[in-house]
Order: sequence, then structure tokens, then C-alpha cells
Amino acid sequence: MISGISGKIIEKGDNYLTVDVAGIFYQVLIPAAVMQRIGEAVSSDGRVSLKTFHYLQAEPNKSIPVLVGFLNDVEKDFFEVFITVSGIGPRAALRALNKPISEIARAIDEADLSYLKSLPGIGEQRAREIIAKLQHKIGKFGLIQDRFGQKDDSGKTKDIAEEALAVLVQLEYKKHEALNMIKRALDVSEGVKTTEELLNLVYKQKKAK
Repeated sequence: MISGISGKIIEKGDNYLTVDVAGIFYQVLIPAAVMQRIGEAVSSDGRVSLKTFHYLQAEPNKSIPVLVGFLNDVEKDFFEVFITVSGIGPRAALRALNKPISEIARAIDEADLSYLKSLPGIGEQRAREIIAKLQHKIGKFGLIQDRFGQKDDSGKTKDIAEEALAVLVQLEYKKHEALNMIKRALDVSEGVKTTEELLNLVYKQKKAK
């Protein structure tokens, strides 16, 4: 079982990397949601370290070993949870995960059929099965900081979010509920500059429901 891989990238395709590990070339399939951010993991000399999901793809008269790559264990964990849904194997999951995992997790938790149906290969029936299997079980994945185009100056926003979380907990909101409220507010407005501004956004969104 290959659980990780580290080496120099010698080829990059739309959905894969070829990695040179001590003279042995490995092809690693990469979900689009991860490929969008692969630059974060590549060093100045072109080397990369990935967590991998390793499985055998059965074909007539043979089994082909396949590696699927991720930036961290949490992304890999989500992939492993996602493929527990009936009818979704590793290949289908690779195709479906073309949007940030945090957004997909939110859509599952909020039973957002429209969003899930927009994923490649996921029709309405499959979307319903995903929700039935995984809703309320994947909260941690909604906290992954993987939105496309996320700015590097997120440290201040993180501090503001932590302060807002402390206030909401003091107001007797459950932690997971408060985190979801904060995330929804930041999704609407990434330019929040103060804790007070963020809490006002949270209040307005809650009032609008």
C-alpha cells in the first residue's frame, strides 16, 4: 500500500502528475479540486510531496494499480468517505471532485441538491444518496481552507473569525453551528476587516433565514 509519494514532477497533465522517485516514474491522478492548488505543494526545484490513495482498478484479465494524490490527510479522508456512497467508486469520485472540498462538504451538510447535481457525473438520485449517507457526518471537511483564489493574507481574517467564534460560543451557540455561520458570512464577503463587521454579517444572514 502506497500512502504517500515524494519526488520531482516531470510531467503535468489536466488530471495527473508524473513524479520521478529515485528514477522510477509514478503517475498520480489528481482531483481537479486539488490540482487547482497543487502549486502550494511544489518546491522551487519542482519537487512535490503528496498523500496518496492506492487501489487496484479491475479490468478484463488484469488489475491496474492506481494512485490518487492529495495535499494533506484531510483531503484524502474526504475522498475515502465520499467513495463509501453506493455507486461512487474512486474513478467517479475523481471526476466529481472538481470544486473545493469545503464547498462540497457544505453542500452535503445543507442538503444542497442543486450544487451536488452540478458536480460531473452526479445526477439527482446520486446526489440524494450522498446526502442520505453523509449529511451531518462530515463537518470537519467544511473547514478546509481550499477555496479557489484564496488570498495569502488570510491571517487577519483567521484572527477575526476566531474572535467572532469566541463571541458566538459565549452567546451559547454550539461550536459547529457558529463555525458554519461564520463560514457562510465570509463566503459572502471576503473583505471583512473587523470582528464587529463579521458578527453583523452573521446576524443579517441569520435574520434573513
